[in-house]
Amino acid sequence: MKSRTKYLTFNVANRMGFLNITETVAGEVAASGVREGLCLVNAMHITASVFINDDESGLHDDYGRWLEWLAPYDPSPDKYHHNRTGEDNGDAHHKRQIMGREVVVAITNGRLDFGPWEQIFYGEFDGGRPKRVLIKIIGE
Repeated sequence: MKSRTKYLTFNVANRMGFLNITETVAGEVAASGVREGLCLVNAMHITASVFINDDESGLHDDYGRWLEWLAPYDPSPDKYHHNRTGEDNGDAHHKRQIMGREVVVAITNGRLDFGPWEQIFYGEFDGGRPKRVLIKIIGE
């Protein structure tokens, strides 16, 4: 059994943003030498996400508007009780919960085994500081 662990760091300047990390993950799979296995990609912060979807700018705009509608940014402690702790990111925790923590992608013949149009994205919901993403590859 082979394995590879890689930590990526992202610092998205805006409060919310989406980064396509597919090529970076694919490069790690290639470097791992795993031909058949699994690749976990995990956001290691509770205000960030990793998800799979289409790389289409209109869809990303839709996500931003939809997430803001579901959990609007409001730094006051009135809307989000979490902000009573002195933080201002209660909305970001909700957005992360909606978009998910991680993805697992099959590795077949040494490559990520995607369906049509699938890509891996990092989602940021409380930007302005460095955050880590874990890539863990296991297989043969």
